[in-house]
Amino acid sequence: MGKLVHRVEPDLILQSYVVEVAKGVTLVTRQFLRNLFGRKDIVTVQYPEERKPYTPRFRGKHLLTKRDDGQVRCVACMLCATACPANCITIVAAEHRDADIEKYPTTFEIDLLKCIYCGFCEEACPCDAIRMDSGVHTLPTFTRRDQKAGKVNLLELAKRSTAAQGGDFRADNHAGALHGRGGHH
Repeated sequence: MGKLVHRVEPDLILQSYVVEVAKGVTLVTRQFLRNLFGRKDIVTVQYPEERKPYTPRFRGKHLLTKRDDGQVRCVACMLCATACPANCITIVAAEHRDADIEKYPTTFEIDLLKCIYCGFCEEACPCDAIRMDSGVHTLPTFTRRDQKAGKVNLLELAKRSTAAQGGDFRADNHAGALHGRGGHH
């Protein structure tokens, strides 16, 4: 034998819920019909087949520039590593065999998982060695180790720098060092 169940009449809260759901369905249906039969100029870009050009200020994958003789332009001054708020740049310096150049980086590594792409490293570099205008996104990888860009990886996208080719980057030749010895400041 069955049990008699008394039906509960919907109260005001349940009735307002049904009204709100109906409003949502109406809104979605209206937008669907507007997109289906409306203007055709609003279209999603079909990436990667279609690509929109990047803005000139786009900060992409890092790269190291080269000198005219093909060597890395970095003089291991550590300004980029100091300016980096994420502490993602590691540089190990060594003496350069050329007497005109004081140091060069034996190791230059950027941890792309820590990098926040702020561009402070690019701004801090006095010799235009590190750039972020490659136009390339950092690609996804399977391991964390692959997200560490070493000197070899950074030189793959290398460009010839358009900055003036100084060559005189010795520590005792900059304005601060000359200040104490009667130089200009």
